[in-house]
Amino acid sequence: MSKKQKNNSKSGSPSKPLKSRRGPVMVDVQGMALTSEDRDRLMHPLVGGVILFARNFENREQLIKLTRQIHRLKRPRLLIAVDHEGGRVQRFRSDGFTHLPAMARLGKLWMKEPLRAMSIATSAGLVLAGELRACGVDLSFAPVLDLDYGVSEVIGDRAFHRDPRVVAMLARALVQGMSMMGMGSCGKHFPGHGAVTQDSHHDIPVDPRTLTRILKEDAAPYMWLGNMVIPSVMPAHVIYPKVDDQPAGFSRRWVQEILRQRLGYDGVVFSDDLTMEGARVAGDITARAQAALGAGCDMVLVCNRPDLADELLNSLVHESAVESVARIERLMPKVKAMRWNVLMDSPTYQQALSAVKTLDERA
Repeated sequence: MSKKQKNNSKSGSPSKPLKSRRGPVMVDVQGMALTSEDRDRLMHPLVGGVILFARNFENREQLIKLTRQIHRLKRPRLLIAVDHEGGRVQRFRSDGFTHLPAMARLGKLWMKEPLRAMSIATSAGLVLAGELRACGVDLSFAPVLDLDYGVSEVIGDRAFHRDPRVVAMLARALVQGMSMMGMGSCGKHFPGHGAVTQDSHHDIPVDPRTLTRILKEDAAPYMWLGNMVIPSVMPAHVIYPKVDDQPAGFSRRWVQEILRQRLGYDGVVFSDDLTMEGARVAGDITARAQAALGAGCDMVLVCNRPDLADELLNSLVHESAVESVARIERLMPKVKAMRWNVLMDSPTYQQALSAVKTLDERA
């Protein structure tokens, strides 16, 4: 880390928070408590958020201490997020956290009892968000709005259904439950990752379909739900060559012309992780961030590579637009979270938890 970066960090005491504009970069931390290197990195003025992983979790008490450490570092406080969808993508799985079903289970239930499926989806969202917020997490990168074409292993049962109408209805219900606990949501991966076999973590997927077909099917949930329901969106690291030669998250056509203008979306746009293989086409880490921010993303993610995070923070020259700052501020929780013991005693939570547990009997 450069001397300039360290001078800017002022990481000596969290009791004197730094007053600044929330930055456009989201990074991770290495373990279950903040190291001095973590603190320096998080105090950088370009950092506006933190994403947590399973390695950051031992138990609830430790997680609460970690999120408090992060929130107390500076003002405006950092946005703390996690990939916590249910099924195989759930970072916290022990010490009281409910094992949530894969979203495809709700899609299967829809085929038998659609109203029951929507009710349990709302319950699942409430349980998901209530437990996370009780531990200091602000946002879950959920729900997945991709369609299940049966060809993508990386999406698979993370998707609700093949029919975009079913996806939109179940996603709306899940998001309602999250909102009841004061948590925002993030629809991913715009405009759709479900129709390609390659995994953008390891490859550069290419989807040869036309814009008309993609908008009619995969992107339809984004159009129907909009930012009033889904307050943030994450574009896919997928190239759609009949629309643009860049992945969606690096494409002004996808983010500005189609998502912002044509679909009228005014929520937060997060890049997907810039260290993924699907992002490599944009160049080095700085070029990737510049491409994503230039395309219209409000915040970019750099995960699992602290060396690249530091490289980016030392080289990126960017001041968030007023619109981006306002969007991210709207995404921050406005309702005080329940403490864990209060949540556990809440009749609303207990009713939702009981409903989620019936899914095995219904699906």
